[in-house]
Amino acid sequence: MGSSQIGPYKTADQDPAILLGTVMMFEQATKSTIIEAPPQRCFEVVCDYESYPEWAPEVKQVEVLRRDTDGRAGLVSFQAAAMGRSTTYLLEYFYGTNPLRVSWRLVKGDLTKRLDGEYSFHSIQDAPDRTEVTYHLAVQMAMPLPGFVKRRAEARIMSTALEVLRSRVEADVH
Repeated sequence: MGSSQIGPYKTADQDPAILLGTVMMFEQATKSTIIEAPPQRCFEVVCDYESYPEWAPEVKQVEVLRRDTDGRAGLVSFQAAAMGRSTTYLLEYFYGTNPLRVSWRLVKGDLTKRLDGEYSFHSIQDAPDRTEVTYHLAVQMAMPLPGFVKRRAEARIMSTALEVLRSRVEADVH
């Protein structure tokens, strides 16, 4: 997990936002977990975007606007709770194999300039019913936020992305 400042380096005397801890930052995070289910099942749950409001607490509404030639969601609109308010964003999805994965990029968002990410699903050798799921997310907010707010949001996003996903997948499997 890490972050890096976008643009030329500034010191606190050049940019008062640094003193307030509200620098516009580009944030990235990667985390993995083991889920007690085959990779294909994990992939299916992640790709069932329309069911997110049932199990992802912040997601309030989802609409698939376009599907690819294989019937998978290609363009998806989300309405979610974020930082005490409602946010909407539009994501474009891409799919891959070896390893099985789904990635996305932000097309449009009201609170974010960038919201790109990927789930990858790796089979665990000698354990076909277990999957290592890796989640990567890159976010750039449209407005500066205090560091503690960003850290809290990151923790919540990563928890939903992996721990809540694990609960959903494993509940369906067992």
